[in-house]
Amino acid sequence: MGKIELFQITFDDSKELYTPGESITGAVTIKAGQKLLCKAVKVNCNGFCGITNKVNETTWTEEEQYFNNTVSVADKGTLKQGLHTFPFKFLIPESAPTSFEGNYGRIVYRIRAFVDTPRFSKDYSTAKEFYLLDPLNLNKISDIWGPCSSSVIQEFSYMLLKTGTVTLKAQIDKKGYTPGQIIQLSAVVHNKSEKRTSNIKASLVQRVTYQTKKSTHDVRVIAELEGGQVKAGKEIEWKEQIIVPPLPQSSLVGCDLIKIEYYVKVNLKSPNVLLTLPLYIGNVSLDKKYHPSKNEARLPSTDVEVTSSASPSVTTLFAPLLAPKPTPRPAPRSRISYANTPTAAPTECHQGAEGGTPMRGSFTNQRHSQLVSPSGFSYAPGLSFSDSHQNPASTDPEGILISGSTRTPARPFNENTISPALTAVRLPPDYRSSAYPQDAPPSYDESCNT
Repeated sequence: MGKIELFQITFDDSKELYTPGESITGAVTIKAGQKLLCKAVKVNCNGFCGITNKVNETTWTEEEQYFNNTVSVADKGTLKQGLHTFPFKFLIPESAPTSFEGNYGRIVYRIRAFVDTPRFSKDYSTAKEFYLLDPLNLNKISDIWGPCSSSVIQEFSYMLLKTGTVTLKAQIDKKGYTPGQIIQLSAVVHNKSEKRTSNIKASLVQRVTYQTKKSTHDVRVIAELEGGQVKAGKEIEWKEQIIVPPLPQSSLVGCDLIKIEYYVKVNLKSPNVLLTLPLYIGNVSLDKKYHPSKNEARLPSTDVEVTSSASPSVTTLFAPLLAPKPTPRPAPRSRISYANTPTAAPTECHQGAEGGTPMRGSFTNQRHSQLVSPSGFSYAPGLSFSDSHQNPASTDPEGILISGSTRTPARPFNENTISPALTAVRLPPDYRSSAYPQDAPPSYDESCNT
C-alpha cells in the first residue's frame, strides 16, 4: 500500500448488525510507514439499493439512495509515521429498509474511509459493509389472523373427451410464519372422473420482483413435497408439514425497487390444476394475545351516560343501539379454472363440489420429498434455524450449523420474541457458487390407499 501499511475500519464491540434509528460507532485505523501529506481524512456512511436485469451484474440499471453522510476526521496536514486512530459516529435513519441480497439487486450499507492527498499523489480508500434489520412484526399486519384457504375445479379430459371434473381444496393453518416454524398444510382431492390423477405436489415458493423499466421476476422453489395419486371416483385428504428455513422477510419497508412475496403452491399435473396460498415471512411471531377478537372481548361496557342539559342533576343511562344483523350472503358458486399459472391473491375457500361422495380415505403412506435448494434463498441478515427445527444441514461438534459456505452459531428460537436475527449475525452466503440439488427425488410405490 506504499506509505500506508494499514488502513482499516472497525465497529465498536465488533458489531455488524444494526436497526433503523440506531447509531453506528467505530474507528478508522491508519498505520503510516513514513510521513504522508494529506488534504483530509474523511469517513462516509451510505446506504442504497441497486438493481439490474442481468444475474449478478454490478452495473446497476436503477438505484435508490437512502442516506449518504460524510464527516472529516482530520484536516489538512501531515500524517506522522506510526499508528493513528480516528473515531466516527453516524445515526442510521429510521426509514432505512432491511439489508437484502439477490441475483438481480442488493440493498447495501457501508462505511468508507478516504485519505485525500495533494495533486499527483496517490489517494487511499477502504470500505466495510454492515447490515440493517427492520424486524417485521406479523401481529401488526392486517388480516393476518386465521387460516388461508382456496379451492379450484378442473375438467379432466382424456383423448379430447371429457371424463369428469377434479376438485382441489387446500389450506394452511395461518397466514404468517417466522423462520423455524412449521407450515401445516392440508389438501383434499375429489376425483369425479374416470381417470386416475397424477401425484399431488406442494411447494413453498419465493417470488422477488425487481422494479426496473421492464420488471424482473425471480421465482424460486424453496421446498417441495410430493403425495400420491387419487383413483377415479375417490376423494382423498393429504396432510403435510413444511419447515420454514431462514428467509428474508416479506416486507422491505422503505424500498420501492424490490418486492418479496411468498406462497404455497399446490398442484396436479394431470389434470392440470393449480392453486396458491399467499403467506408472510416475518421476524416476530404471531401472538394470540394480540388477536383482535380477544381484545374486543376485553373492552368495557359501551353503555353511554347522558346528562340532561335542562336538569343537570338528572342522569339517564342508555344502552347502545344494536346494529341490525346483515342478511347472510349465499354461498359462492364453484369456479372452474383453466389457468396454468398462480393467481395474484387467492380468494377465500369456495364450497367447491357440493353433493359429492363423502371422503373415504387419505394418504397413509405419504410420498414425502422435501428438497431445499441452497440457491433458493436471497440473503437477509441474521437468519438462522432454531434448535428444534433445523434444516437438513450438517452440524459440527462445536454446535455450528453449516449451510452452504456459511458457518453460523445455532441458537434457540422463541416464538414470542424477535427471531435470532437481532442477536446473531449471519454474513451473506455465496449462494451464487452453489448449484441446485441434482439428486433425483426418491421413487415411491405407485399404489395409494383408497
